[in-house]
Amino acid sequence: MKIIQTTIPATIDYVTKRSASAASNPEVDAAVAKIIANVRANGDQAVRDYEKQFDNIELSDLRVPQSELDDAYAAADPQLIDALELAKRNITSYHTKEKQFGFVDAEQPGVMRGERITPLAAVGVYVPGGTAAYPSSILMNVLPAKIAGVKRIVLVTPPHHDGLNSAVLTAAKIAGVDEVYQVGGSQAIAALAYGTETIPQVDKITGPGNIFVATAKKMVFGQVSIDMIAGPSEIGVIADDNADPENVAADLLSQAEHDRLSRPMLVTPSADFAQAVSDAVDRQLTTLPRAEIASAAVNNQGFIAVVPDIPSAFTVMNAIAPEHLEVQLPDAAQYLSLIQNAGSVFLGFAASEPVGDYVAGPNHILPTGGTSRFFSALGVADFMKRTQFITYSKDALAREAKAITTLARTEGLEAHARAVESRFRNDQ
Repeated sequence: MKIIQTTIPATIDYVTKRSASAASNPEVDAAVAKIIANVRANGDQAVRDYEKQFDNIELSDLRVPQSELDDAYAAADPQLIDALELAKRNITSYHTKEKQFGFVDAEQPGVMRGERITPLAAVGVYVPGGTAAYPSSILMNVLPAKIAGVKRIVLVTPPHHDGLNSAVLTAAKIAGVDEVYQVGGSQAIAALAYGTETIPQVDKITGPGNIFVATAKKMVFGQVSIDMIAGPSEIGVIADDNADPENVAADLLSQAEHDRLSRPMLVTPSADFAQAVSDAVDRQLTTLPRAEIASAAVNNQGFIAVVPDIPSAFTVMNAIAPEHLEVQLPDAAQYLSLIQNAGSVFLGFAASEPVGDYVAGPNHILPTGGTSRFFSALGVADFMKRTQFITYSKDALAREAKAITTLARTEGLEAHARAVESRFRNDQ
């Protein structure tokens, strides 16, 4: 891996300028806009045409029958079932603690204010179908929506000549997905956003995808809600000589194998440790099945930064704002207060990032490309909406009428002022 050793400002400038965020691509934008318009105008037929064009698959039925989910579950490896059920229990126990219930405030005489929190009616979950299958992402998307109370959860995933991935179908059954459709890419996002004859419209779309999926989600935002615009996966590690170089290298590669644009990053105060980790990455790549992908990520996107001390390491990582941040230091929890920007934090030598990907319970749908500065992990709140309510008695309105009319007339909105004064027109 590339090892850089320079000033803190220069290190931050180097890594932030090379951030692999989900940047706009004019050619992709134009292609996706055309697909969305076609699906919006022509519904199912446009979806089928694009599946034929992009995947060379002719579809008669877009919806996957429940029997296929049942058959996949029945044929699944019992160890897979056990692993998914363990993940489900932990994800459910964690996210149940996030649920909010609103409030009523009646402290002022004649005034009641409050907030109702209610679930969205329908949610669409996109599951990629590219170089790897992600049954774990189904649990991470669907279970918080279930806890929120969403009544209709739709899953879309690209079709394959030999059928949909059995692990994906098994996870969909375990998670409690209501409908599954074999459609992918921008056309799937458009179908969810606008609805077709077969695929009813949803209120929100979640789940990761390639640049065409991410661009489509960005373009339909406003018609529907979305979770976030996700870019390539990232892992940042802060470690010193107390950590095991082999473990750190393995954790860096756990994200590098996702995508050629994935970003593995280590920040350390030890030049010797930096070299040891770099050497360990090279050794481990020789036996990694996805070595071609991981090598591209390591060589083109990854780096090891050597900094003066541990506080400097946190300064650098807060500027990067990584998707995943491991703190492989003794008594790692003591450093939590130093972390301002990270999607999910892994504290201690045993808290390897894949623990969070699969079974710990916190969500693995996380902000990338530095957006953890203002975005958070997917959670129950993402599937709920807040509705305010207000009740005023006439006496309460009278107490505040002058303030209301003063503000309204200051803003040049005379009708606002008159709407309040109208309540007192007969009070002479």
